[in-house]
Amino acid sequence: MRILARLLALIAAWSLTIQPAAAQSILRDAETEALLHDMAAPLIAAAGLNPNNVDVVVINDPSLNAFVAGGQVVYLHSGLLNAASTANEVQGVIAHELGHITGGHVISDGGSKAAGNISILSLLLGVAAAAAGAGDAAIGVIMAGQQAALGKYLSFSRAQESTADAAGAQFLSKAGITGRGSVEFFKKLQNMEFRYGYTRTPDNEFYRTHPMTGDRIATLQDTYERDPAYNNPLDPKLEARFQRAKAKLFGYLGEPAQVMRTYPETMTDIPARYARAYAWHRQAFPEKALAEADALLAKAPNDPYFLELKGQILLETGKPAEALDALRRATELSGNQPLIATIFGHALIATENPQNFAEAQQVLKNAVARDRENPFAWYQLGVVYAANGDLARAHLASAEQQVMNWQMPQALRSAEAAEAQLPKGSPDWLRAQDIAMQARAAIERANKRK
Repeated sequence: MRILARLLALIAAWSLTIQPAAAQSILRDAETEALLHDMAAPLIAAAGLNPNNVDVVVINDPSLNAFVAGGQVVYLHSGLLNAASTANEVQGVIAHELGHITGGHVISDGGSKAAGNISILSLLLGVAAAAAGAGDAAIGVIMAGQQAALGKYLSFSRAQESTADAAGAQFLSKAGITGRGSVEFFKKLQNMEFRYGYTRTPDNEFYRTHPMTGDRIATLQDTYERDPAYNNPLDPKLEARFQRAKAKLFGYLGEPAQVMRTYPETMTDIPARYARAYAWHRQAFPEKALAEADALLAKAPNDPYFLELKGQILLETGKPAEALDALRRATELSGNQPLIATIFGHALIATENPQNFAEAQQVLKNAVARDRENPFAWYQLGVVYAANGDLARAHLASAEQQVMNWQMPQALRSAEAAEAQLPKGSPDWLRAQDIAMQARAAIERANKRK
């Protein structure tokens, strides 16, 4: 039973780790995405990949984790960003995950498939033994098979992690980025092990998917200290941007009381004001939130993210008309960044002034043209199409939003409505057909699983 309990715990943890990111809450923020792109770009290039084809995505999860789940996407938990002290520590994590991508660990997953095959075979043998009336023998066969599968999987996973560690160290070196942050982050993991009472025993070593943290620290420390890049200084501008983004996420996601303890009002630097602005806004203290935003703008009046913050506070406290100036400037100063433009388009619609609808439609069309993976932008575009009397494209925009949110029956209905009203053979008509086919296929797969 002890082995089974450990096995079930591992499987539960494993299934949570590899669940599709779509089933988790993805955090999208223009400033954070720009920062992560700039942090990762030299590492992606060092890995021989195209920075334009690799995404670094933040998931709203307080746990300290990062992973790849197929394709060229690195997922970082918000808890990891909050735990990291420097951008360099996060770069070490990204480099490691890129090692998994270049190693094809998720795409091939050969070892875990082999482990799964052993487990399935053992279950079949167990069923056969139970059918023959040998109950105890059946349990023994199943347990032995699970143990064999688990051992094979863990061995494969530890080998992958070691390979990714080595690859990550190479990418950091090639990019001229110090590995000090990587070592410091592993020390944080080691401290967590100590805090939770994890002790090193042969049994624990067997039941780990990763190499022992102390061993990883020793190996990486030796590797990095021999690397000429080890003594390279941190990029001060990148580090300052990281502290801003980290505080912003903490203010948005953290418990307001904890935010205020971490960033008391006696602190007047940019990260502190940023965090408090979001905390005050979440607690419905708009005057205090606006005071923090105005203090930030006094230091940097043309910062698009500070302007976005002020506009967002005004919009979400029922003052969309007052938000327009800040959001228009934020959109222009950010080079029409799609996420910021979406908030601007939303504010234009929220004024309920028909004179603003044409501008809103154009702003939102530009936003989805540059970033199609933005369901809120599609939703707002559908609203303004409907307000402007273009019901066919309102249905199509709704279908785009619904298929992204995995609302397949609704997406099918919206796509079929759009297809019936759009000019046959037009690009929008063809897109409606594509969405309808995608939704039908997803519905059929779901029905087969019932």
